[in-house]
Amino acid sequence: MSELIKNNSDILFIYDAKLCNPNGDPDDENRPRMDYEKEINLVSDVRLKRYIRDYLQDKGKEIFVTKVDDRTVDATTRLKILLKKDEITKDDIPAILEKLVDVRLFGATMTIKANDGGGSSGSSITFTGPVQFNWGYSLNRVELIESSAITSRFSSNEGNEQGTIGRDYRLYYSLIAFHGIVSARRATYTKLETETLEQLDEALVKAIPLAATRSKIGQYPCLYLRVEYIDNQTFLGDLRNYIEVYPKTGLRDRKDLQLEIGSLVSLLKSRKEKVNQVKLYMNPELNTHVNGKPTKTDKALVDAIGVEKVFVIKD
Repeated sequence: MSELIKNNSDILFIYDAKLCNPNGDPDDENRPRMDYEKEINLVSDVRLKRYIRDYLQDKGKEIFVTKVDDRTVDATTRLKILLKKDEITKDDIPAILEKLVDVRLFGATMTIKANDGGGSSGSSITFTGPVQFNWGYSLNRVELIESSAITSRFSSNEGNEQGTIGRDYRLYYSLIAFHGIVSARRATYTKLETETLEQLDEALVKAIPLAATRSKIGQYPCLYLRVEYIDNQTFLGDLRNYIEVYPKTGLRDRKDLQLEIGSLVSLLKSRKEKVNQVKLYMNPELNTHVNGKPTKTDKALVDAIGVEKVFVIKD
């Protein structure tokens, strides 16, 4: 494994969703999650982490939150299969962290059942992950598409020839922004290293389009920034507070909008002595502006903090 991370980071991740359902709400007939009062589309951090886990698993990495042979198993069974042991104890923590990439990133709570066959309650192992995300929300006001019925040709019950009918809930267009952090102090407990953090960068850029399903097709990354600082104490806060999208209503495509990043660029320029490097991905179709003037994000950052600190991620 590579060197443990030593520096904090703030993350800004923006992707868009067109004619799809970014995150269905099971308590609302699986409609897209919404703040209806503000007409804002919401996406949970759990949904985002699922994209990342699935991508890393497809790349051959072991993850904790998964099924085994298409079966849902408890934590004890998952760890026994992983470590090929009949009994799991806290002495196995180093091996668990070495093998499970999602635990190194996001942490986990693992309830370990007692192995004595009696009434013992076992033990619990909790890791607080160094990588955490807020819920994502749309930067624009979102309109939902009037639901259409979808019909299955399969019967709802054996012997019943009538198919089942469901509802297909989607939205027109949502520009979704997440803020996240990487805590170097917490990384000392989960053993998060630079190699895994670089895999997170890659996953956030590539995972969502690869996870396309009938309800999720139409989602693509637009902008990714991981601002890495020079120490394990600095955070600049929620970077979404420093960006705006115009117009906020009536959007149907990323080509119809302008993302104003002037305040974000000014923030980073004012604190550039605290910035070690910025990892950046830009969708070529995203129109970014600095104080109303069309400007590519990489050029704006280079002008603000220096070319030696800006590293562009290729898709």
